[in-house]
Amino acid sequence: MKNNKLSMMDAILLETIRNKGISNDEILQKLEEKETHLFDRNTELTSLISLYEEDKTKFASILHDGYTVKFVTRNGLINLLKLKFNKIAERDYQLLENGIKQLQMDEQQLASLKQLLSINWVIQEETNESSLKFIHIISAATI
Repeated sequence: MKNNKLSMMDAILLETIRNKGISNDEILQKLEEKETHLFDRNTELTSLISLYEEDKTKFASILHDGYTVKFVTRNGLINLLKLKFNKIAERDYQLLENGIKQLQMDEQQLASLKQLLSINWVIQEETNESSLKFIHIISAATI
């Protein structure tokens, strides 16, 4: 799999579109047909459109194979957890000054999260008897 990289803003835009129930194939079709107004009339999609037009194969790989965000901020982490995994702060995990703790994920979600996060975050896993794992995500700058 290629190591596709996206900006934080592009990742948020992409996950916002996906969160509306629009499939990867529909995203590609609408971009090809230049019907992006069907995604969301209130969202500026210029950067995603440019990314698609620059390299359609790479954009398809981003959708189907995944991506890494170039630099994830703390607020970006919170937003991505909400959009991509439906994980909400203080409901599904606890906020820390330097990250989060007690986030529960299955193996597939964890693998996706590991791919997604930039190198400024470290994932610490707690082992338990369940198929779900408790993880902590800590800023690498504070370790």
